Amino acid sequence: MRNAALILGVIGGLWAMLVGFFSYGYTEAIQQWGEIEGLAHQVENPQLIRTVSFIAPLLAIAGGGMARIRALWAGILMLASAGAMLYAFDFNVFTMFPIGFTALGGLLAIAAGKPDEPKSHF
Repeated sequence: MRNAALILGVIGGLWAMLVGFFSYGYTEAIQQWGEIEGLAHQVENPQLIRTVSFIAPLLAIAGGGMARIRALWAGILMLASAGAMLYAFDFNVFTMFPIGFTALGGLLAIAAGKPDEPKSHF
């Protein structure tokens, strides 16, 4: 389970990074060049989008990286990443895989109490 959590966290973090690049870039482009009526408008809270675009991939990749040794902490980081993405970006076609991968990785990491290694976090 810890290996699955590691892989899901890293892949989810990489997808979250891709979503973050576009989201951050969109808010910056609208701020720089202005809104285009009927096509592109600034989001309600651009600072939230920019912050989550940076923080969520970091939490997911860091959680995935530590899933084999510190599964409880890794699970908490990955679930926090998934929750932040869900709150900031909502669930849509671009965010369903990053949210799904990091949430499932977080759940698997938390559930990996005893089976993989003799040292459990429970």
